[in-house]
Amino acid sequence: MACCDYTTEVDRPFKSAARRTHTQLKGVTSILRGLVTACDYAAGQRLLGDDNFVEYAKFFRQLFEIARRHKIMNPEKMRTEYGKLIYLLQDAVSPTAQPHLEFSCNGSIETVYKFLEQRQGIALLEDKNIEIATEEVLAERKTRAKIAAEIKRKEKAVEQLKIKYRSSRLSSEEIHLCLYSICDNNSFLNSNRVPIDKIIMFLQKYFRPDQFEDGYSLSIVSGVDGARLSHSHERQYYFALQSLTLWRDIVDDMFRLWHMAEDDLLSETVTYSLQDTGQGMQRVQQSPKTYKAMQQILVRVQGKVSHWVGSSVIHMGDHNVPNALSFIDKYTQVPRILGPIVACLENLERICEEDDGIKDMVKSGYGGMEKLRKDILHDFFRSAFDGSGADNFYDAGSCIDGRLTSAWNWCSQLPSKPFYPIFKLTGFIGFDGEFK
Repeated sequence: MACCDYTTEVDRPFKSAARRTHTQLKGVTSILRGLVTACDYAAGQRLLGDDNFVEYAKFFRQLFEIARRHKIMNPEKMRTEYGKLIYLLQDAVSPTAQPHLEFSCNGSIETVYKFLEQRQGIALLEDKNIEIATEEVLAERKTRAKIAAEIKRKEKAVEQLKIKYRSSRLSSEEIHLCLYSICDNNSFLNSNRVPIDKIIMFLQKYFRPDQFEDGYSLSIVSGVDGARLSHSHERQYYFALQSLTLWRDIVDDMFRLWHMAEDDLLSETVTYSLQDTGQGMQRVQQSPKTYKAMQQILVRVQGKVSHWVGSSVIHMGDHNVPNALSFIDKYTQVPRILGPIVACLENLERICEEDDGIKDMVKSGYGGMEKLRKDILHDFFRSAFDGSGADNFYDAGSCIDGRLTSAWNWCSQLPSKPFYPIFKLTGFIGFDGEFK
């Protein structure tokens, strides 16, 4: 998919729907032939002659399922290829293309539960030792002896489970694979949810809703410093806190949301329409399963906080968030936004200890390490949650998706902030990560 221009070719205006369908089929079949040829040249030659794609239906479904599962487990991978892959599959399963292919390219994602259910091994998931066997051993503030002890404890739990649950249907190697797949989920949560937890901790450590120090009020006024909202200090504190809590719950439930999103995207009944949304031609599609899951998360978060500030509107299937793919892409950005901020705040002490010149600069130019930390956080909690980042209140403001738009807007303005040199000194490169 890296060298494929499929979406460029099909997602553009056509004189008629028939011409677009013809281009879609030409692109889909060309890619399918290429996949078979890459694996078996002789089979590819036969397919080129008879166009009997049904013969390779299982192969195609498995191939696409592996690629999709790899992306779900590794959100930082295939950042350009995945979108093209999903749009290709979206067209391949559409009512206009699938009858010509005579099979569906959409195979269900293989999960640990499904894998164990097929082998009568569900009891493994209910064992009390599974938590120990699938935990991620982190090195933060631990002695080498403690880390070694935790690794040994984990390995012992894995071996006990393999011995206890292996059978003629389920081998030890398959149990091992399942346990480490669950561990991958815990690793994902640690790398993606922890930055949100730490930012919440910083908010609660340096600010209080009922009082503030001089110069550190979080209050914002619409029209001042780019803000589109007007909040008192207390209201802004809770607005930032509940937004971060919502992001944490979304990231925590990301695998389920991703599953729902793919179900919506690859639906054979709910199709998309190609529209110019102001950001180019986009596939606008209703996503009922993803929308319902988001509503459930929102209700859960609203139950956690004392009172809800701002709008509860969830954009999905409109010009802001055209489809479930845009939604998934939007919220996988949260750790990329917060991670560099947390890294800067945590590495500040280290760079000051390693270099006396930097330590003197921080003291003379920024008033010391603690004041600098608080200045960065004060600017972030005010300006990254001020409703900015779009042309009108409906697109940004205080709606569920507008909160993230404002955070991205703050990221784009970081080079103009007085503390930007500190970000560079602590190793900051950018918020967008790697595309490969």
